[in-house]
Amino acid sequence: MDTVYLDNAATTQLDIEVISAMHESMQTNFGNPSSTHAFGRKAKAALENARKSISALLHVPSSSIVFTSGGTEADNTAINCAVRDLGVTRIISSKIEHHAVLNCVEFLDLENRIKLDFVNLDEHGSVDLSHLETLLKSDTDSKTLVSLMHINNEIGNILDLKAVGELCHTYAAYFHSDTVQSVGHYEMNLSQLPVDFIAVSAHKFHGPKGAGFMYVRNRAQLKPLIHGGSQERELRAGTESIHNIVGLQKAMELAYANLEKEATYIKSLKSYFISSLKEAISGIRFNGHSGDLDKSTYTLVNVSIPLSQAESDMMLFQLDLKGIACSKGSACQSGAQLGSFVLNEVYGKNLDYPGLRFSFSKYTTKEELDYVVSTLKSLSTSKASG
Repeated sequence: MDTVYLDNAATTQLDIEVISAMHESMQTNFGNPSSTHAFGRKAKAALENARKSISALLHVPSSSIVFTSGGTEADNTAINCAVRDLGVTRIISSKIEHHAVLNCVEFLDLENRIKLDFVNLDEHGSVDLSHLETLLKSDTDSKTLVSLMHINNEIGNILDLKAVGELCHTYAAYFHSDTVQSVGHYEMNLSQLPVDFIAVSAHKFHGPKGAGFMYVRNRAQLKPLIHGGSQERELRAGTESIHNIVGLQKAMELAYANLEKEATYIKSLKSYFISSLKEAISGIRFNGHSGDLDKSTYTLVNVSIPLSQAESDMMLFQLDLKGIACSKGSACQSGAQLGSFVLNEVYGKNLDYPGLRFSFSKYTTKEELDYVVSTLKSLSTSKASG
């Protein structure tokens, strides 16, 4: 087996139908959607058709969808606009958020623009909802934004959006959630969820990089962060990338049209992978709730094999040599050659062994997983004996 790609939490392979839709759009929708001539009107129609399609899948008005370059821009826009335009002076978040959120809220705190509180996590890295309520109760005079991701991108833990949203509503707080790892993989009826902002990125569900959107429940009070033209109803200036947005639309339509079938298939792969790893490698640990199919996303597992940091780093290199793509954690941090900040935060001194993240897609096969398990077993056995 030449290559096995198990880093789908970082990015996914483009669906062939998405490529076709984007190719057609690049050929036929090359006009500027802000132009008033026929070419511009055609591009504008494609843009608004994508917005309507996406909003229908999420059960919200099309006016609540603001196209962005991806999840990072959507997260930053939501958080900064909440502070600047909605009068938020306090943010409650967690220390294992994606850096698109974590670095943003820490920067605002450093500039003394907000007071930052971190909610406690349990021994598996899940948010302590009782502590969240305590934090919300502790300062009802300040306008508060709660920013907590739906699915953790490293350990896969799932947050109860409804429970958190209801807590926020009870204490008149705004709620923002990074849903980059969940939209396209889970049904999302935002008309029934008390969430004020979400962030989405197309390349997490077989769409193109450089395309995403922000959902805003009530955009009336918001002003643009990027100034220029009147695109995106004056909330995000810059000529829209029509072919990428069409790709996002197509990827999302495909994801939800085939959701049940593909989710069932990928869940079976994850279950098989977990049982195979347990049988093959003694002492393996599944980090967070990633070994629990009910409490974590079906798209990834994060495991620690009884090896030293140096051996684990070499393991990642050797897996790459054998054509296996996985990661130590978030792709945004991999270039720094650091251990997972998420695992360090969750386990602290109890983090005996570094973690490896394997993430799946509809293109993953059982035969590929067999190859990965046998390779891991061989490498871990040779390390142990050496």
